[in-house]
Amino acid sequence: MNAAAPLLEVEDLRVQFHTPRGPARAVDGVDLVLRAGEVVALLGESGCGKSVTSLALMGLLPEGPHLRRGGRIRFRGEDLEAMPPARRRALRGGAMAMIFQEPMSALNPVMPVGAQIAEALACHGLARGRAARTRAVQLLREVGLSEPERRAASYPHELSGGQCQRVMIAMALACDPELLIADEPTTALDVTIQKQIMALIRELRQRRGTAVLLITHDLGVVAENADRVAVMYTGRVVEEAPAATLFDAPGHPYTRGLLESMPAMESEGGALPAIPGQVPDLAALPPGCSFAPRCPRASARCTAEAPPRQEIGPGRALRCWHPLVEAMA
Repeated sequence: MNAAAPLLEVEDLRVQFHTPRGPARAVDGVDLVLRAGEVVALLGESGCGKSVTSLALMGLLPEGPHLRRGGRIRFRGEDLEAMPPARRRALRGGAMAMIFQEPMSALNPVMPVGAQIAEALACHGLARGRAARTRAVQLLREVGLSEPERRAASYPHELSGGQCQRVMIAMALACDPELLIADEPTTALDVTIQKQIMALIRELRQRRGTAVLLITHDLGVVAENADRVAVMYTGRVVEEAPAATLFDAPGHPYTRGLLESMPAMESEGGALPAIPGQVPDLAALPPGCSFAPRCPRASARCTAEAPPRQEIGPGRALRCWHPLVEAMA
């Protein structure tokens, strides 16, 4: 692991929404560290808090009485919550960039996509006027968009979902960020374009030392690109490990369930393995370990006490009363 000072440090991050059914703890005590040039994958089912975590890191959660936040986020040693709003806006989209999961709702519907990329370049003082427009076309070409000159003049509604996704990626990469948060960056893209996009992200990492927080359901993308993996369930990181170690010897029953649900090339058909049940309502979590109702190893202790975070080896941590034996060897 890179021993350099962390680029991003997250301590006890908490996000709670007030709902008609009661408080929903979308993020509940998350700790993360990213160093320059490192790729950390955030893995878990939908509804586990991955996207809310990313929005909290970028400072994009809607303000209001319905929301409570806690914890500390430091970027390059600076406390983001203590920064003046203008300073944080300057970081966002420049040194810290994000690829959003829903490009159709993230893009401005009344501006051509090329103008939106050029605006990002101008806002961060990298290029203006003709130079910004030329760079925008170049970025669209780099992310595999056909006829980039024509596409730059198109509005979001004139593009497909996959094309809009590539526009979002071009915008995120425009300012050569130090930290890139990629929330499902290859959604709606075919396999060839997926490989191009991940190759672009790897190039940015190698050329500038960009740290990447990769949020994805694609275990193949995780295996090929991540240095470390943090597995989330109901707002908590239940397992953290180096990627190779996690795939070889998962420690948490939930992690094993995710890995076993991945189709194998040699599969001859039939039902795929699946984790029984579903992610519980965040406003009505069960007592004890929230995974206990779905866990084949659950005991009475699991339903009564929430397991604390335990260090089980170099770069490895778990929240589980009954970790898998192979991970403890």
